Amino acid sequence: MTISNKTRGTSLAVAGTLLFGLNASTSKVVMAVGITPAQMVGFRSLCSALIAGLVLLVTNRAAFKVEKREWPGLIAFGVIGVALMQWAYSYAVQLLPVGIALLFEYTAIVWVPLASYLLFKQTFKPRLWLGVVAVLIGLAIVAEVWHSSLNPMGVVAGVAAALFTSTYFIMGQRTQRNRDAFSTLFFTMLISTVFWSAISPWWPPIIEKYATGIDLGGSLAGLVTPLWVLLAWVGLLGSFAPMLLSYQAMRLLPPTIMGIISTSEVLFAFAFGLLWLGEQISGLQLLGGLLVLAGIVIAETSRGNKWQPSS
Repeated sequence: MTISNKTRGTSLAVAGTLLFGLNASTSKVVMAVGITPAQMVGFRSLCSALIAGLVLLVTNRAAFKVEKREWPGLIAFGVIGVALMQWAYSYAVQLLPVGIALLFEYTAIVWVPLASYLLFKQTFKPRLWLGVVAVLIGLAIVAEVWHSSLNPMGVVAGVAAALFTSTYFIMGQRTQRNRDAFSTLFFTMLISTVFWSAISPWWPPIIEKYATGIDLGGSLAGLVTPLWVLLAWVGLLGSFAPMLLSYQAMRLLPPTIMGIISTSEVLFAFAFGLLWLGEQISGLQLLGGLLVLAGIVIAETSRGNKWQPSS
């Protein structure tokens, strides 16, 4: 039985958001010892670039060749869609509850189809907007925004994350029309690494604290692990693996649908928060989660006919 591009893309996207959801809690624990969002992004970018580069050395060295016309898109994607998006997200997570930060970030799902329609004339069925509304209302319920006293800078970071995430989804699909996921991941992560190395050198505090013991807290309270163990997890399974899954999914799904599916990261983040950090989820939040899933299903059936997966 042949698996359709839509099914494959959806599976890859959900797997990526699962790992991203776990990484949100892991990153918050790591940043609690004094690692800044910029330093975290620099480290994550380097890890992803190194792993992707090693894979290309073994499997496809020709992919290291870049045409002049490709560089503007790769640089813009690496700086705006990766470096700044991850920084704004990490900063929002540091200042706001994880669910609230993700709620702001994923308002991008409203801006992506609007931008796709205005800039690229992409078509979609009207029920996409029903899915968008369902997801936004569901996320608001899950995050219980009416109970929160929000840090103003956290809100600014969350809005910025939404803008950069919109760019990530749109440019991610378009950049990969003539380039495979591994080489796109390598170059964009390398660009992000160079950007943050110049703006905010990230390695001194990480090197200084790599052996620091960290209490994992919550249901794992009393379990102490060196910082380098958590950093290894963040680098491999919190950065490289989910980014690769996301890039591969973007080759098979349009940015509007990719954005909708990726909002499931919020549900995974809350689930890991409950299991690991002991954060409670109310019945109302569970209802909101089901509404998010319903919105994803509705949006999944709204794709127009003009979009084609990357070759």
